[in-house]
Parts: sequence; C-alpha cells; structure tokens
Amino acid sequence: MRIGILAYDGCLAAEIFLFSDLLLIANRVARETGVASEDPFQVSVIASSASPVTAAGGFPIGAQAWHHDFDRLVVPGFELAPSADLDARLSGLSRETAFLRAAEARGTRIASVCVGAFLLGEADLLDGRRCTTSWLFSSQLAQRYPRASVRGEALIVDDDRVTTTAAFSAALDLATVIIREHLGDDVARATARITLVAENRSSQAPYIVESMLPPRRGQFVEDVGRWLVEHLADPYDLTRLAAAFHVSTRTMLRRFGAEAGESPLSFLRRARVRAAKRLLETTDRPLEEIVSLVGYRDAGTFRRLFVEQVGVSAADYRRRFRADTRGGENAPERGDRASRPVDAARRD
Repeated sequence: MRIGILAYDGCLAAEIFLFSDLLLIANRVARETGVASEDPFQVSVIASSASPVTAAGGFPIGAQAWHHDFDRLVVPGFELAPSADLDARLSGLSRETAFLRAAEARGTRIASVCVGAFLLGEADLLDGRRCTTSWLFSSQLAQRYPRASVRGEALIVDDDRVTTTAAFSAALDLATVIIREHLGDDVARATARITLVAENRSSQAPYIVESMLPPRRGQFVEDVGRWLVEHLADPYDLTRLAAAFHVSTRTMLRRFGAEAGESPLSFLRRARVRAAKRLLETTDRPLEEIVSLVGYRDAGTFRRLFVEQVGVSAADYRRRFRADTRGGENAPERGDRASRPVDAARRD
C-alpha cells in the first residue's frame, strides 16, 4: 500500500513520525511473523516541492515533491491556538488544499490528524460527510464548514473514503486502524503491544476539559448555570429554579434553551459529571460518596449517565486519570531517593 504524508510549513512533525514509525514497525512485524514477504506499507513524506519543510517549532523535514501515485494521503495537523487567525493560517495553504481536492477526485483515500481536518474542509472534502477533529476545535470546524456533520467526541470517523481523527496521538490510532484493515487483527495487536499503543480507543470524550471550550452562552445562561452549580447536590426542581430568577418555568426553558442549546437539566447533568470527574481525579473518595456529593441518590443511574457522557465507566476513568502519589501498580518504579515526600509545589 502506497501512503503519502503531506508535509507543509507549520505542520506538527510528531504527527508525521508517530504515524510513519508505527507503520514501519508493522512492516517488521508482518515480515517476522510471515504475514508478508516484503514491506506491506510504502510510506513517503511529500510536499509541494522537494525543498525541506519547516515544521512547527522550526524543525526542518525532508520531503519529496508531491505526485498522485498513492493509495492514501494523510494530512497532519498544524500549530493552532483557539485565539489564532484561522483564515490567515489556511489562506497560506491554498496549494495543499488544491492538491487534496485533485487527489480525492482521482479516487485517493484521504485522512487527517487533528486540525488537519481544516485543510480537508478548505478542499470541500467534508461537505455532506461525518467528521471529527480535536475536541478543542470541533465547534470551530462545525461553524466553518456547516455542510459537514462534526462528531466532536469521536476519535476516528470514516465516511466515504475520507477519514478524520482527533488530536495529536490519534495519529497512532489512525495507523492502527490501517494496519488492522490491511494486515489483520494479529499484526495490529502485536504492533500495538510492542509499542505500548492503546488498541481500542473509540472516543475522546474522557479527555475533554469543558472549561477550555469556547463559551456559547449569554448572561442569562451564565447566571442560571452558576446557580445550578451552587446547588449541585440538591434535587433538580424546575419550579424552584424559575422562581429564583423571577420567571415562569416555560420562560426558563425557552430562554435557557435558546442561549445554551440545551435544557437546564441537561446542563446540570453535565455539571454533575464534570464535578465527579474532578473528584475521581483528585480524591480517594468511594464512588458512592461521590455520587451523593454531586446530587444523585441512585448510583446505578449515575453510572449510566457517566458512561453516556464520558465514554468509560467511572472506575475506568479513575484508573486512567487519577495520579497515584502513593505508588502502586500504575505508578512508576522509584528508588530510595525518590521515595521521599514530594515537594508541595509538585503535588497533583
């Protein structure tokens, strides 16, 4: 399989090399296990010319001049901050988007990593398709390309020869999917385990930090949301909520829904899960106590809500994100000198 990775000025070099190195290791696994007699993946880094590309951070990347003799093209992301001028950044990549448009017209499969999805959008490749990108930029992607159906919590979305993925390390997930498609489960599993790559990630929901998402609310929603958080552990009572803001229940639902795009109850449920995530990350409180602290009486109901919103169980979330300062099965091995108390400034 011939794969071209599209390098361009300002791209993230690690996304190129994470992807290409995992395929390199898969080639070795396939040959060592007798699945293939020669390398199944032929990977090239390509650019608009054979001159070195300057990646984000000022690192030069050698590339060959691009051509269309590939089965699949992969587009890495680029350095981007939420406050950056996206129009200016993308206007400098018009040659790349034209190349992608022509490649798709030839029937080449195309994939992006992280905000590489914006290049696909500029090339009109997301129109009428489902797609994803980093959770931090999914709302921008949806606003900029309204004909796309953005799945902000998905890790990988494949739709009619166009594949988009979540942020940065999703380059490894994309490579794993391609390995599994072309070489089977055994090679994909062996490659993942040799390299300590997660095999079955399906959602970026556990990684979302809602406080970093762009605000979408007016002042009314801000005030109501603050009141709901202050009364997080209380039973939800729409009548009480409306009375606190001197409006009818109907007006509360209408105004809140118009500004927030959700109901007060939906907001409260997300706030409760967000609070539970913080407690799971930073305390050793038992789940039953956390459930009560965030306003639930039935642990089973909360567990179902947590999985629905986060994509993993509360227990799995704690194992994944709780910093174990006492040591244990998931803590790094330490020598005697490292066993001294951790300085307070370095605590989680």
